[in-house]
Amino acid sequence: MGESVTPPGVASFDSASAMVQALGRFLRGQDFPRVGASALATPLAPVINALPRRVREVGFTWSGWREALPPDETGRVRSEEIGRWITSAYPRRPYPAVMIGSASGAVIHLCAALGIPWLPQTTLLLVRRSGVDIDKPRAILEAGKTPATALLTANPDLSLHHMHDANQGRLMVHRVEHFRLKRRRLGEALEAFLAETLIPGGTIFLAECGRSWPTTRVADRYVFQLGGVGGATPEEYLGGSPRVTALLGRYGSRHQSWDAPEPDGERPEAEWGFDPALREDVARFAQARGYRVRRILFNEPDDLSPLVADLYRRWYQERGIDASRLLVQTFVQIEPWWTLRTGSVPFWLVFSVEPAARRLERYLDHASPFDDIRLTLFSHGTDSIGLASVERWRAMLNRASTSGSFLGTDTRAYPWDFAAYLRYSRAVQQLPNRVPMPSPLSLEQLDAFLAEVQERVGVRWIDGNGIGTMSAGNVG
Repeated sequence: MGESVTPPGVASFDSASAMVQALGRFLRGQDFPRVGASALATPLAPVINALPRRVREVGFTWSGWREALPPDETGRVRSEEIGRWITSAYPRRPYPAVMIGSASGAVIHLCAALGIPWLPQTTLLLVRRSGVDIDKPRAILEAGKTPATALLTANPDLSLHHMHDANQGRLMVHRVEHFRLKRRRLGEALEAFLAETLIPGGTIFLAECGRSWPTTRVADRYVFQLGGVGGATPEEYLGGSPRVTALLGRYGSRHQSWDAPEPDGERPEAEWGFDPALREDVARFAQARGYRVRRILFNEPDDLSPLVADLYRRWYQERGIDASRLLVQTFVQIEPWWTLRTGSVPFWLVFSVEPAARRLERYLDHASPFDDIRLTLFSHGTDSIGLASVERWRAMLNRASTSGSFLGTDTRAYPWDFAAYLRYSRAVQQLPNRVPMPSPLSLEQLDAFLAEVQERVGVRWIDGNGIGTMSAGNVG
């Protein structure tokens, strides 16, 4: 799918879309250039950051609007079209396993090591909106009801999480609604792909992120979520805080907090959380076809990152390759091809926020020292709550024994460094060192590794029948 176009309204720059494209190109023997941006845009990188900040912000806002659907067209969206687009990313060839479920860059690097595809449960649909104060969530909810209802009526196999984040996503939500669509059933396209490519007796891995969030039920299969995973807590979104008041003041809002709809329950987080309805359908399909199901349970999107980093490090050592190069990748800035080609140990972070910084700090505290550390910062164009400072990230780079540096990042422009999306790919390609691309790890090699590290793995691996649970411990 490297050059294919996303279905109308499906965000091409979302976590799921970018990760599908990155892994699909990897399995075709290709890198993921420019994080999916057009090659024609690459020469513009130096110009973008020279523009006034306000101009950059407006351009970023309208880039989302251009991808979004008009609100009266959501009834034309079809989950099967999205499914065909996802499966078109991957070569049609036999696979010993397939991964299904939650988005996570660590999951993508695990799939790359195993040489298998990943089919996301959640995709992001953008819907155009105007004339509503973004700091009035109740009004935002009302504005989304009509297009949401039309979409759900046409797609009984989907649930819809209307997500509104006026903190991290402040620029984009000025013009678009974020409809997170969660697949409750595999559907024809995904079932056909599995039947065609998964070997007899093969394994279906379910990546189940248990992250939940307070939400408000609007209708059957339809909830509203204020905020999302990042630097602010659910309590701050819902009840306010000095940090919320300061954010709104920085952006000239006439509000001091968000008048949030009253939550009536904790449900899977819109972007990262796993809806268990899909698990039931996968179990049905697997039983009918004789496939094995293995569940991977984790609480946060980047909980798997320490495990996957250690897996790569062990893999390199067994191949006689220096395993002292750490490549920290953030959100959609993910590159499985060049990670392996340069013999780099991948460590994925969900965003450039304080909880992610703590995760990397803890990992570096306990891991054997790295000679070389390279790190990307994801710029979302907002001085948001909980954004980790450049100085904090630089302190982690300074822990490298030989050299540490930012990768494709203009720290003076961060978090308005939109040129990084164009600069990142070239920076990864220029990393020193080249090693042979390996044959994929076998499932037996994965199990042997897990058997050794199970006491310090912060995730659980469970056979679909509940047998073979591996214990969970503390991780970075």
